[in-house]
Amino acid sequence: MMINFQGLKPGDKLRVIAPSGALREWERFEAGVKIWRSHGYNLEFTSGFDQVNGYLAGSDENRRQQLIEALTDETCRGILCARGGFGSTRLLEGWKWKNIAQISPVPKFLIGFSDITGLLWAFSNSPQIIGIHGPVVTTLASEPDWSIQRLFDGIETGFFEELQGEGWGGGSVLGRLFPANLTVATHLLGTAYQPDLTDSIIALEDVNEEPYRLDRMLTHWRMVGAFKGVRGIALGRFSRCEAEGNSNSFTLEEVLRDRLGDLGIPIVSNLPFGHEGSNAILPVGRVVHLDGKQGILSFSE
Repeated sequence: MMINFQGLKPGDKLRVIAPSGALREWERFEAGVKIWRSHGYNLEFTSGFDQVNGYLAGSDENRRQQLIEALTDETCRGILCARGGFGSTRLLEGWKWKNIAQISPVPKFLIGFSDITGLLWAFSNSPQIIGIHGPVVTTLASEPDWSIQRLFDGIETGFFEELQGEGWGGGSVLGRLFPANLTVATHLLGTAYQPDLTDSIIALEDVNEEPYRLDRMLTHWRMVGAFKGVRGIALGRFSRCEAEGNSNSFTLEEVLRDRLGDLGIPIVSNLPFGHEGSNAILPVGRVVHLDGKQGILSFSE
């Protein structure tokens, strides 16, 4: 249980917003809504969430307004992101409120992953926002039962079962957890919305990025000193990230081991979070324990 944790409970109102890509997977969306409602939650669709503007869910102004309406709603206990895609960082450009507490009068959850990394990281130091890296509405119904149960256990009780992966060594360490999509996080480096990663454990996943592109991003992290102060790295699923039609390419694992293996910190891979498979929820900013020998990511009381 997190200190001063105010969990959600059936009957709470949650607002659905689309801060990134346009919503097109309506059957999957409705299946996700059904799961939330079956657990007793009152979902309200924020005006404009169904708009389409190219690959975006409406204009920047529309998507930013959705977010602001959800944040300022005193009767809302949580914000559910409809889907990922691209667009969250466009909302941060020109953001006028330095402190999220200025517009969020009550603490509330923010749930999503992939492109939603932009919002999870931007609001990670606000006591008003409890960030949860986990399924968006359109992916929830594809989660296995244990992962769905983990979601509701986590948001209602603050308890998270440990996750088992493959340890690469490096001992064990405690640190604040910052889950992220690697591509989105890379493009936050050096901006006002990059959290302080000192004494952190970063948890990374991605999709549709060939090994050379992952190499390029991780090399950028190294060159700008972004790994300085990071205590450990938890690697989730990198879906469809193997090279296609290029026999000369490094494999995904070769790139990850080459770019991360010499950092001298605990690393655990193959953890069950990310795209196209089980996406176990991860609490943003929570102090966690990473065991690079046993391959375990566990969550402190």
